[in-house]
Amino acid sequence: MMKTLLRGAALAVAATALASTGALADDYPDKSITLIIPLGAGGSHDLNARVFTSIIPQYLGQPVVVKLMPGASGQTGTAAAAQARPDGYTLLFTHNYFDQLQQYVAKLPYDTFKDFETVAMLNSASSCVASKPDRPYKTWDEMIAYAKANPGKIEMAHSGQWGSGMVHSAQIMKQFGITFNLTPYPGGGPAMKALLSDDADLTTGFPITISTVGNGVYPLACGAKVEGVPDGTPIYGQEIPELAGVGDMQRIVMAPKGVPAERMAKLRAAFQQLKEDKTFGRLMSRLGEDTNIIDGAEYEKVRAKQSLEYKELVEQLTKG
Repeated sequence: MMKTLLRGAALAVAATALASTGALADDYPDKSITLIIPLGAGGSHDLNARVFTSIIPQYLGQPVVVKLMPGASGQTGTAAAAQARPDGYTLLFTHNYFDQLQQYVAKLPYDTFKDFETVAMLNSASSCVASKPDRPYKTWDEMIAYAKANPGKIEMAHSGQWGSGMVHSAQIMKQFGITFNLTPYPGGGPAMKALLSDDADLTTGFPITISTVGNGVYPLACGAKVEGVPDGTPIYGQEIPELAGVGDMQRIVMAPKGVPAERMAKLRAAFQQLKEDKTFGRLMSRLGEDTNIIDGAEYEKVRAKQSLEYKELVEQLTKG
């Protein structure tokens, strides 16, 4: 009789445990989610995150708390996210260069492809090449011709080794068969200051940034049509089809690999709902950002392809 009672009690406890596990899965998330950004305050990732984390809680039912963890070219925050439990409560807000290129130029304490999977690509920012009107070229075609006739003479300031500015410049050199003298600066702001002070001839930047600099700085060419940039001369906002996708920064929300499928599905669904949110669209427009959210499963295909392209680019630039 006692054995029967004990067996019955054990079965009841097991049934309760199973029910609670199922409820936990169904109730996800039941607490706040942490979004790690491996970059500093005030940058484009921080600004973008402040917008979407203010809106997406209505689709998840819980707040998303931003945690800035800059350092070691993004490795500090990325490592912290890689070590987090894959339970859906810790996410990483990174970009394609940290995620797909950095592995070829640095020894990382994690493997981005083994340790992370994509929740969503939030958006992408098409980069421009910025110039000043006192240079010996006024159009993109004139600059290309000048660069071919004077290899290495154009001083291209960029935002740091293997950052978006350097990669953009390298892709341009490869695609158009020209050579810049690449000079690193500690960020996009200092690189722009180098152009302003005539220490550089060109630099890269996003349209909304270039349009606010003034002092004659203008986008010589962009990978996409520039919206909202003052149309001061015929070459403002010139769209160069060959630059489409070149130098684009893709902002990616990722999760540690191993998040349960039903939780990942909820996260991905929330971002798809965000895509249709009118308030989100309006606020992102004020930042000069698009809302072309790509589902994580679809972006994984892009991620794999781009990684191979970045590998080839790094090999080309570092050979010899």
